Amino acid sequence: MTSAVTTDTSARPGYGALLRTPGALGFVLPGFAARLPFGMLTISILLLVQHTTGSYASAGIVSAVTGISMALSAPVMGKFTDRHGQSAVLVPVVLAHAAAVAALVTLALLDAPLWALALSAVPTGASVPQVGPMVRARWTARLEGSPLLPTAAAFESVTDEFTFVVGPVLATALCTGVHPAAGLTAEAALTLLGGLVFAARRATQPEVHPAAATGEKHASALSYAGLRVLIAAFLGIGAVFGGMQVSLAAFSNEIGNPGANGLLYGVFAAGNMIAGIACGAIAWKIGPRRRLLLGYAGLTVAASVLWTAHSAILLGALGLLVGLCIAPALITGYTMVESLVPAHTRTEAFTWLTGAVAFGQAVAVIAAGRLTDAHGSSYGFLVPMAGTVLALATLLALRSKLAPKAPTRIINSSAPADEHGPQADERGMGHRVPVTVD
Repeated sequence: MTSAVTTDTSARPGYGALLRTPGALGFVLPGFAARLPFGMLTISILLLVQHTTGSYASAGIVSAVTGISMALSAPVMGKFTDRHGQSAVLVPVVLAHAAAVAALVTLALLDAPLWALALSAVPTGASVPQVGPMVRARWTARLEGSPLLPTAAAFESVTDEFTFVVGPVLATALCTGVHPAAGLTAEAALTLLGGLVFAARRATQPEVHPAAATGEKHASALSYAGLRVLIAAFLGIGAVFGGMQVSLAAFSNEIGNPGANGLLYGVFAAGNMIAGIACGAIAWKIGPRRRLLLGYAGLTVAASVLWTAHSAILLGALGLLVGLCIAPALITGYTMVESLVPAHTRTEAFTWLTGAVAFGQAVAVIAAGRLTDAHGSSYGFLVPMAGTVLALATLLALRSKLAPKAPTRIINSSAPADEHGPQADERGMGHRVPVTVD
C-alpha cells in the first residue's frame, strides 16, 4: 500500500515535480490508457446504433441510458473500492464491461429492437470502470498535505479533457473508416487491457478501509455536507458540457456548416485544457473555498451570455471563455475532497463528483435537445446558464459547508497565563487555538 510523500513546501509546485513523485508514472500511464475509452463510449454507441437503425433518436436514447446508468453506478463502485481495494474491484469490472459491450455490439448488428438495445446499455454503462477517480485517489494518498496536490488535480483535469478531445476523434475515425462497430470494439479492448495493467500496480493503491476489519460502520461519503455541495456544483458543470454539445451542433447546422461543430467544440475544450495547465502551475495564495466561489462565478457569467452569439467567431470566443472558466472550478472542487471527507471514503467521493458531471450532462442533453428542436440553438444555450446559476446559488447559500475542519495549533505554555486568557489549558501545558482555513 502507499504512504504520503514528504515534499518541500517552499518549492514552486510544477508538473515536473509531480511526475517525479515515486511510483507516479507506474499508475499515470496505464491509468491514461484505461480512461481514454471513457471519451469513446457514447459516441461509438451513437454511431453504431444510428448505422443499424437509421435513427439518431434511437441512438440518442441508447447513449443516454448508458450515461445515466454509469452515473448511478459510479458511487457504488467507489464505495466498494474504498472497502475492498482498487484491484479487487477493477478486475471483475473491466471483464464485465468487455462482455457487456460485446453483447451490445452483437445485438446492434443483429438489428435487435430498441428496447433490447436500451436494456443492454444498462450493464454497459454500469460497468464503466471509474479509473479517473481511482487515479485521483492515488494522487491524494501519495501527496496528502503536499503543495503538489492542487497540481495533481490540475493534471488530472487536463488528462480528462484530453481524453474527451482525442477519444471521440479516434472513435469516429474507427466507426467511419473501418467498421461501424470498430469504435466500441476498440473501447472495450483498451478498457480491458489498460484496466488490468492499472490494477496490477498495487504498490501505489490507497489503504483499504474495510469496516468489518475494524468493527466500525463507515459512513458514506454522501453523508458529508461539503461533498453534497460540491455535487451540486458539478451537476452545473455537467449541464455546461451537455448543453454545449447539443447547442453547438444545432448552431452549426443552422449556419449551414455542420463541420464547424468539431472546430467550435475543440476551441471550447482547448480553453479547458489551457486553464487546467495554468492552474497546476500557479502557487495559489487564496484558499480553495474562495477560489471555487470566484471561479464558479466567472463560469456562470460566461455561460450566461452564450445564447447571445449569432456568429461562429463570437460563439467560438465565448466557448473559449467558458472553457477557460470550467477548469478552475473543476480542479478546485476535486482538490477540496481531501479536506471535506476522510481518507476511507475518498474514492467514493470522487466517483460521486464524476457521476454528477455525467448525470448533469445527460439531463442537459435531453433538455437542450428539446429546446433546440422547438426554438433553435439560442434556446439550447440557456441550459448551461440555468445549470450554473442554480449551482452558484447553492454554493453561495451553503458555502459554510465547504470549510474544512479547522486544525489546532498548540501555543507554548511559557507565555504568561493572562496573555492566553480563558482559553489557556488548565494543566499549564499550553492551549489549542483554532486555525481558520478558507
